Amino acid sequence: QVRLVESGGGSVQAGGSLRLSCKISEYIGGYYCMAWFRQVPGKEREGVAGIDRDPYTYYADSVKGRFTISIDNTLIMNNLKPEDTGIYYCVTETAWRCRHDLLNPNTYSNWGQGTQVTVSS
Repeated sequence: QVRLVESGGGSVQAGGSLRLSCKISEYIGGYYCMAWFRQVPGKEREGVAGIDRDPYTYYADSVKGRFTISIDNTLIMNNLKPEDTGIYYCVTETAWRCRHDLLNPNTYSNWGQGTQVTVSS
């Protein structure tokens, strides 16, 4: 089955930057969409950034202008805020229709284990 392994999380001060990476292994075929989600206790999963094979990108309003997703599913996060704290998950989907709803968690079949991002004020 598809395995997704996130890396690059850690603790930073507000205003700092992090670069999250997602390594994909043991998969069959390719995928059409990739994205990052985040979650904190007591809150729903939040779609952060997504990209398809065109590549078309889509960002949550809360991170637009600060985060950048690349075709290899690297997520560059700049000007981090305490509200960005959470567990970040790399996700992929092979079905082409995923392109129409990139930040919906139900779009994705494959999820990584998550990497913790902590932003202190």
